[in-house]
Amino acid sequence: MSDAADAGRATETEAGTDGRDASAEYPLRVEDLHKSFGGITAVEGASFRIEAGSLTGLIGPNGAGKSTTFNLVTGVHKPDSGAVCFGDEEITGLEPHEVANKGLVRTFQIARQLDEMTVLENLMLAPRSQVGEVLWRSVLPGARRGVLAQESTVRDRAWEMLDFFEIDHLAEEFAGNLSGGQRKLLEMARALMTDPDMVLLDEPLAGVNPSLEKKLLEHVHELRADGYTFLLVEHDMDVIMNNCEHIIVMHQGRVLAEGTADEIRSNERVIDAYLGENV
Repeated sequence: MSDAADAGRATETEAGTDGRDASAEYPLRVEDLHKSFGGITAVEGASFRIEAGSLTGLIGPNGAGKSTTFNLVTGVHKPDSGAVCFGDEEITGLEPHEVANKGLVRTFQIARQLDEMTVLENLMLAPRSQVGEVLWRSVLPGARRGVLAQESTVRDRAWEMLDFFEIDHLAEEFAGNLSGGQRKLLEMARALMTDPDMVLLDEPLAGVNPSLEKKLLEHVHELRADGYTFLLVEHDMDVIMNNCEHIIVMHQGRVLAEGTADEIRSNERVIDAYLGENV
């Protein structure tokens, strides 16, 4: 298991000397990120890589820098220094929509949906670069045929997502009327409608009942088997330990340790900083 320094050196070596191999094996590479807000340092030299096709957990106590790191990776915040690489290019400092257009999408702790639109309409808005977004294509007869054809394809894809997440019975329901758990399902479905390569899940199980939690995790594992890559932030340690093959531990803005669940459980530094003697 590598500590923070080892993780940083590995990232620099593999991403720097053989960029193409590194980008295929590790599509997301975070290198020495720093971010301060006023006089408070939130992230201080965080470095890690996410293996393609993996379900990786990101854990740490409150204030460890997990959410800020998510925000730096996805363009919500701009880092003071350091780099974020996705695929074969650097995406540091891009706007959130630009990051999403690269195939790296995220969900939020509090699901964000358009309450006054139906579940189906929320999903149909998600795909990137729809031709109907350009006004003249929606008006001119020749161009409009292309708009309608794409809209039909998007609608079919939305129904596939509704069926996959078992919320097809809610298709015509206003999103604002959904329960908290149903909103989480909608949020994940909407993220997948963008056809991403990797999904960052920010506490997707918060406030979700045990039955729906099990269903969400089953969906994640099924999607991972289909080739999706996931980075999961979750406070429920049982969820992380039982579902993630690789775990990254942050503490005070840095990567404290990385490894399997067994390695993290037995790491004295992690126990001292976060997990406690009963883990």
